[in-house]
Amino acid sequence: MTEHEAIVERLKAVRNASRGIVSLDEDAIDGMLRELADRIPGATETILAANRKDLERMDPADPRYDRLLLNEARLESIASDIRNVAALPSPLDQLLEERTMPNGLGLKKVTVPLGVIGIIYESRPNVTFDVFSLCLKSGNATVLKGGSDAAFSNIAIVELIRSVLQNRGLDPDMIYLLPAEREAAHIMLNAVGFIDVIIPRGSQQLIDFARKHSTVPVIETGAGIVHTYFDKSGDLEMGRAIVFNAKTRRPSVCNALDTLIVHQDRLDDLSLLVEPLEEKMVQIFADEPAYFKLAGRYPEELLEMASPEHFGTEFLSLKMSIKTVANLEEALDHIARYSSKHSEAVIAADQEVIEAFMKRVDAAAVYANASTTFTDGAQFGLGAEIGISTQKLHARGPMALKELCSYKWLVTGNGQVRPA
Repeated sequence: MTEHEAIVERLKAVRNASRGIVSLDEDAIDGMLRELADRIPGATETILAANRKDLERMDPADPRYDRLLLNEARLESIASDIRNVAALPSPLDQLLEERTMPNGLGLKKVTVPLGVIGIIYESRPNVTFDVFSLCLKSGNATVLKGGSDAAFSNIAIVELIRSVLQNRGLDPDMIYLLPAEREAAHIMLNAVGFIDVIIPRGSQQLIDFARKHSTVPVIETGAGIVHTYFDKSGDLEMGRAIVFNAKTRRPSVCNALDTLIVHQDRLDDLSLLVEPLEEKMVQIFADEPAYFKLAGRYPEELLEMASPEHFGTEFLSLKMSIKTVANLEEALDHIARYSSKHSEAVIAADQEVIEAFMKRVDAAAVYANASTTFTDGAQFGLGAEIGISTQKLHARGPMALKELCSYKWLVTGNGQVRPA
């Protein structure tokens, strides 16, 4: 049997396992998730040893290093997140609509799983836990294609998950981790009939690769080219706090700030606006008006003149660009040109500016006077997320349990036939 044939056989097994998940009651699913969370402390040494093997192959200066890193605190947080998912209400079998037609047919629209969800992702072994817990809670089987940089970590995590499934008498084929080699991704992306939807999580390059090569439907998530517009009416102290938080809280995540857009009337305040960033050694690429306002006021070694490539870039590190605009219209044009439609923010006191910005910006999450770091399933009160969808079909924004469901119509009759 070739490797291709072996993978297809495993995908068939996942499809069969997915049919059994819908028969599980909520207690069985929640019990499995709670046991998985309880087993993480005992498996910490094994998982961290595998993670160290992955880390040894990556330069610590690489922006992906922090995403790859696991430690005891992060594993404890993961276990807590899994318990939180178990505690959430089931999204399945929810009645969305009900009515009786004039001919007596009874119609019910109820939520059902998507089926088999394929996740292709990079560098983030925590995603392996997150995705499985969300998929199982929503009645879905899981096919994972992690990157080679996290191969050892992902193998250790999936072995733990399969062990817990077997211990509870459940089909371990509810989860399948594909080989780390790139060839396996092509098989996954074309597994029509075995996988119902592909969700890529990672860089824009990964998302573009999935969209280009997949014959399975794709929901785009993850890439965040994020802007914050500081209007001429913006409050300086508020702006300082928001910009600092949006850029430095976790620069390697998709909701981190990439480009600060500044109204030209506030250039005299720019040095004060970005001053807190010095503490975290944030490198700034400023357009000409901003550069000359910051020269001598921001550390020379951290300030450069911006080039075209510094706009429309997801930095994923302690770097950001600054764009100067004459008015709101120019700010909106810049965002429309470069945004990945993830998260965008305005800092303003002028209510007309706020209303225009929030109405006209096309993004999954649009903020007024708040940090874009809140674009997160847990922060939105959804419990957790499988990713941030940047498209408009099926789901948009944080994809939590409800977004991992579809629906079907249940039609009840009493012998009705449709007239010719």
